[in-house]
Amino acid sequence: MRVMVAIGGNAVLRRGQPPDVAVQTNNIHTAVRTLARLALEHELVITHGNGPQVGLLASQGAPGHRAPYPLDTLGAQTQGMIGYWMQQALQNALPGRQVIAMVTQTLVSAVDPAFGDPAKFVGPVYEREEAGKLAAEHGWTVKQDGAQWRRVVPSPAPRRVVETRLIHRLVREGVVVVCAGGGGIPVVRDERGRLSGVEAVVDKDLTSSMLAESLECDTFLILTDVPRVLRGFGTPHQKEITYTTPHELRAMEFPAGSMGPKVEAVCRFVETTGDMAAIGRLDQAERILHGAAGTIVTPNGRWPLTSTL
Repeated sequence: MRVMVAIGGNAVLRRGQPPDVAVQTNNIHTAVRTLARLALEHELVITHGNGPQVGLLASQGAPGHRAPYPLDTLGAQTQGMIGYWMQQALQNALPGRQVIAMVTQTLVSAVDPAFGDPAKFVGPVYEREEAGKLAAEHGWTVKQDGAQWRRVVPSPAPRRVVETRLIHRLVREGVVVVCAGGGGIPVVRDERGRLSGVEAVVDKDLTSSMLAESLECDTFLILTDVPRVLRGFGTPHQKEITYTTPHELRAMEFPAGSMGPKVEAVCRFVETTGDMAAIGRLDQAERILHGAAGTIVTPNGRWPLTSTL
């Protein structure tokens, strides 16, 4: 099969961990043990989060300059950094297999309403007082994330990954492709067709869903640190969801800043392609593909797909 895997930012840097290179590369090596096993049997495309890294670099600013680097530039910087770590780890785990990490751009609309309502969390968490000081110092917008506070930025809807045709060609040739890190570098196209970056972050899962459809993937997996999606999350009646449909998922409510975009991403893929998508733990990826773990989403709520007649 052709499999799109979107790994969460926690696969690179878990909440509460120091952002040291050794910590992040060790986490990536752990993730790659699972990803390499998938690559042995399937055509594999990998996307990844970059929220903690972008937030950290944005707070540091550019040495010797008053203005920090803009978010599109930080997105490119973190794509290169994380992509390099993942590419090298995959090459070491898959000797003889071609692996490439691509810096990729995601086209968005310059008039997307998200630019007027920043809502995407990036960077580390802060106590309320510290978050307020940083917001005043850097001109950030901050919002509460659980018990703590984080920076929020505009998150316009992805319209197309600019390099889609090139990615498709590489995948057909058997190359393991790491791309669209952090949802891709957000760009807009002017009236002359020229691209330029914008101050935003595109949701990684929504970009991955769109790209999986464009690449004609058979399966779309969102792999994170939770074993399954929970119905009634945070209530006494919460329950794990094993097999479900987009229709059933859309009838439920999920947190906008965490599980909500993941659910929306898998629903879009299944509704558009009629294929399987799933949300589950990274270390259970192989079991998810066999329907033995995770939350499996299909048109009829069954896996493998069977006739409803």
